[in-house]
Amino acid sequence: MAPSAKFWDRIAGRYARQPIADEASYQTKLQVTRSYFRPDMEVLEFGCGTGSTAISHAPHVRHIHAIDISSKMLDIARAKADAAGVTNVTFQRAAIDDFSVPDGTYDVVLGLSILHLVENKEAVIARVYGMLKPGGVFVTSTACLGDSMKYLKFVAPIGRALGLMPLVRVFTATELEKSLTDAGFAIDHRWHPGKGKAVFIVAKKAA
Repeated sequence: MAPSAKFWDRIAGRYARQPIADEASYQTKLQVTRSYFRPDMEVLEFGCGTGSTAISHAPHVRHIHAIDISSKMLDIARAKADAAGVTNVTFQRAAIDDFSVPDGTYDVVLGLSILHLVENKEAVIARVYGMLKPGGVFVTSTACLGDSMKYLKFVAPIGRALGLMPLVRVFTATELEKSLTDAGFAIDHRWHPGKGKAVFIVAKKAA
C-alpha cells in the first residue's frame, strides 16, 4: 500500500481542486446508483478519495463506510463532511485488500475509479462479493485502459518506479465484465458514456 499511498498523499490537494471531467456523466451515475438505494442500507465505498461521492449519497442511505489508502485525501474528505453537516459517513484509512468485515455486511459496495488501481482486481471483486448481502449490488465506474490506452501496460511500470504514477493495471471492459461474472455477479446495468470514458457497471449478487 505504501508507494501508492505516498503518491496520492502528495497530490491530494491538487486532486481536490480539479473539477469533475464529465459532470453530466457523473450526475447520471449518481442517479442510477441511487435507484438501488433504500434509507435503511449500509454502504461501503472503497477508494473514496476526497469523499465527494460518499457525501453526496449520504442522505439516501443509513450509513456509508468510506475507506481510502491516503490519509491526506481522508483529511480533505472529513473536512468536506463537516462543512456539509454530514454525520452518517465514517472515513477510515484502509485498503480493500486488508479491510476485513463479516460476510454479508453491506447492501451496496461502491468501487469508483479504483479497480484499475488495485494489484489484483479478481481478488478484490471476490472480496466485495463476500461482503455483500444476498441481492446486494457492486457499483463500479472503471477506466478500462486496454480499450483505449494499451501502451500504458508498458509505460505505467516505469512511471510507478519513478514515483510519477501510482500502480495502474491495464485491461478491457470485456475482461472486467468476465471478472465480475466469474466471481458470481450478474450484470444488472452497464453504461459506457463514450470512447475513452470509464465503463459504469452495476453487478448484482444472487438473492
